[in-house]
Amino acid sequence: MADATIYHNQRCSTSRTVLKLIEEAGIEPTIVKYLETPPSRDGLRKLLDDAGLKPSEAIRKKEALYKELGLAEASEDELLEAMVENPILIERPIVVTAKGTVLARPAERVATIL
Repeated sequence: MADATIYHNQRCSTSRTVLKLIEEAGIEPTIVKYLETPPSRDGLRKLLDDAGLKPSEAIRKKEALYKELGLAEASEDELLEAMVENPILIERPIVVTAKGTVLARPAERVATIL
C-alpha cells in the first residue's frame, strides 16, 4: 500500500471525488485540510514545483477574491504570496505520492500517481 497526501477541501466536489478514488485504490491518505492548515510559502512552492506548475497554473481564477485582489496582472511571485495569504485561492486537490505530485483536475489525473 502506497502513502498519499491530499490537500483537500471537503466542500469541493472534485476534491471529494479524488479522495474517494484514492480510498478505492486501497490507500488511506493523509488529509490536509489546507484551508485550516495552509502550507507555508516554501511548502506551497515545493508542491507546485513538484507538480510542474507555476502559481498562475494553480490559482483559482474564478474565485471572487482573485478579482477583488486584482491578480490578473500579478507576477508569479505575487500570485504565490496571495495563495499563501489566502489559501482559498489554491486550486485543489493537490495529491502527493511516492510516484509524484499532481493537481488532480480533472479528478482522473490522480490515477497517474497511484
